[in-house]
Amino acid sequence: MKIIILAGGGGSRLFPLSRSLFPKQFLKLNGDTSLLAQTIARFLPVVKAADMIVVTNQEYIHLVKTELIAVGAPEAHILLEPVARNTAPAIAFAVQYCREELGCADDEILYVTPADHLIEPVDLFIVNVRQAVELAKLDKIVTLGIRPDHPETGYGYIQAGPAFENGFTVQSFREKPDQTTAESYLAAGNYYWNAGMFAFTMQRFMTELKAYQTELYEATESGLAAMTEIFAELPNISFDYAIAEKSTSMVMLPITARWNDIGSWDAIYDALAKDENGNALKGDCLPIECSNSLILAHSRLIAGIGLEDILVVETDDVIVVAKKGESQKVKELVSDLKARGRIEADQHTTIYRPWGYYTVLGSGPGYKMKKIVVNPDEILSLQMHYHRSEHWIVIGGTAKVTIGEKEQMVHENESVFVPQTTKHRLENPGRLPLQIIEVQNGSYLDEDDIVRYEDRYGRN
Repeated sequence: MKIIILAGGGGSRLFPLSRSLFPKQFLKLNGDTSLLAQTIARFLPVVKAADMIVVTNQEYIHLVKTELIAVGAPEAHILLEPVARNTAPAIAFAVQYCREELGCADDEILYVTPADHLIEPVDLFIVNVRQAVELAKLDKIVTLGIRPDHPETGYGYIQAGPAFENGFTVQSFREKPDQTTAESYLAAGNYYWNAGMFAFTMQRFMTELKAYQTELYEATESGLAAMTEIFAELPNISFDYAIAEKSTSMVMLPITARWNDIGSWDAIYDALAKDENGNALKGDCLPIECSNSLILAHSRLIAGIGLEDILVVETDDVIVVAKKGESQKVKELVSDLKARGRIEADQHTTIYRPWGYYTVLGSGPGYKMKKIVVNPDEILSLQMHYHRSEHWIVIGGTAKVTIGEKEQMVHENESVFVPQTTKHRLENPGRLPLQIIEVQNGSYLDEDDIVRYEDRYGRN
């Protein structure tokens, strides 16, 4: 059995915490571990880490590696999509990887799951996974559904047909409904929320792919290398549209564990613990006469007075305030920000790199100030800038610095100057994180003013 974890999405519904360069699967919303790490941990009682394939893209590879290490699963495979092409090509890509690189046979069970859902308790979910595996052995494609407890308009639905083993045949899939339709689904009693999880054998998947998605089938059959070359030309289509809605082999297994795809701030509110007034609070919050509200503080005190049914989410560069029930419109907000060319739509002030991360502390005409953290034994590329000079001040650890032909050690409370158009490199030879304050001066301070000569991580 192999677990395929889809972790390449860059969803925008949880803006401002989620950005295109740091999407939902890497957020720590309900504790000290990311949603991706929680997903990996859920399956460790079922399979070894080496039987997991995390499908993601180049932008997130180092974030994924960090989470794998954090959860004790560094042996898990990372499969990089050449470009984002939706879930059907991603799953087909992973299936071919399992066949070609992992030697999986036609009867191998594959379990596909998103990387960014909340599911608990884990032991009950494991029972559901094993039930899904047994159904998949009957040459079925198994999808998992959640019995709704309210008329949700933000989820797709599965209409259950006649009983099959401990599940149901699938009568139909339904798109996200309007409020009236969602209420009718709830009243009917045979509609389930679509969790986006599937189980099937390799052979069943390939048979369905051949029947309903000829182009994708032929690409998969061409082999992993050839598929990589033409990946950008593959249909941009979800697994639901490509196969699930067409197949006559679909069965649905109800999930008995608690599930939340936390696809909106309203869903986050539902998932978090509440105080005696129904407020969900995280961070430095001070609610006065507030009720049934969500307040998430990140970098400062957030004080609310007289709030009722309000969502407040703060980061160090954006504050979003919305009425409960309106958070699905956050996606529209992000689209508007992108149309305006706002950098906030794509990235936080903290940017993660393979060697560590940096945080922009402030900027203005001709200057930018950053805090840079370099992990132990990591090294930045040997590089040069045409349009800026840099001043480095070490505030923690010891730096090994190359400037031109000179190499030197720089300790806490010491500083160095990097002239414009001079080759330079920063390295952490120590056992503790290296922390420096970098002050840039120049006429152009964007990140694309980097000429790399050598790079441990293979970046151009």
